[in-house]
Amino acid sequence: MNPPRIAFLGLGIMGGGMARRLLGAGFAVTVYNRNRAKSEALAAAGARVAATAREAAVAADIVFCMVADDAASRAMWLGADGALVGAPRGALVVDCSTLTVGWVQELAEAAAVRGVEFVDAPVTGSKNQAAAGELNFLVGGSGAALEKIRPALNAMGRSVTHLGPTGSGALLKLINNFMAGVHVAAMAEAFAWMERTGLDRAQALAFLSESAVGSPVTKTVAARMGAADFTPNFFLKLMAKDLGYAVGEAAKSGQTLTTAATALARFRAAVAAGHGEKDMAAVVEAARADR
Repeated sequence: MNPPRIAFLGLGIMGGGMARRLLGAGFAVTVYNRNRAKSEALAAAGARVAATAREAAVAADIVFCMVADDAASRAMWLGADGALVGAPRGALVVDCSTLTVGWVQELAEAAAVRGVEFVDAPVTGSKNQAAAGELNFLVGGSGAALEKIRPALNAMGRSVTHLGPTGSGALLKLINNFMAGVHVAAMAEAFAWMERTGLDRAQALAFLSESAVGSPVTKTVAARMGAADFTPNFFLKLMAKDLGYAVGEAAKSGQTLTTAATALARFRAAVAAGHGEKDMAAVVEAARADR
């Protein structure tokens, strides 16, 4: 059996690495990105470049999308030049973006009208994991659809967790990023606090990193804060977006995310101060600004 033909929409920090992994695994991949230069960069690796999302999807068996938010996802899938118009009946369409559950369910319904099946498969991991094929996929959708896309997921990731029906992956991803955002905000405040004391910062960070509070995410951002290296691996503005989505999603279930709201305020302050396009570790700058 020939490998499925794949369309990949969105070639940012994450999508670019994911598409390269598919090309490296021998899949025939057509790419589309609003900034065509990012598509052309993959042409040298064997990708076919499409002028629209619709054109990318026309001959695809599987269409993947990896973009920033609900609005960007909607633009990729819907409208006259959207991928759902181009995707052939029987194709599988997969969104790996971090989205609201409401939009995911709306998208699944729109896909069904077009005769294609939708799977939500957001990922954990950032730039380095995308490039190395070490992402973790959180999948919502039918088991049959998952088995059809599993070879492609395996080329891009190290684990695949099937959580249940459509929207399940999107929901757990928001829960994951809510907790990650709270950890990062707490690390930023601890870092700023340490700087205002007589503690040896390097020694204190070494202890915290190996203590019970040293989660993988806090270890990573602590190192970036210490080095003042805010080269984007995960954009700060996207963590603000994810925390906002999480607060709204939890409210639908009658749950108040008090810690998420506090972390969100910290991230929004950092965005307002001009740090949105930096790595999320730059939230420490907002904590440092407290006087």
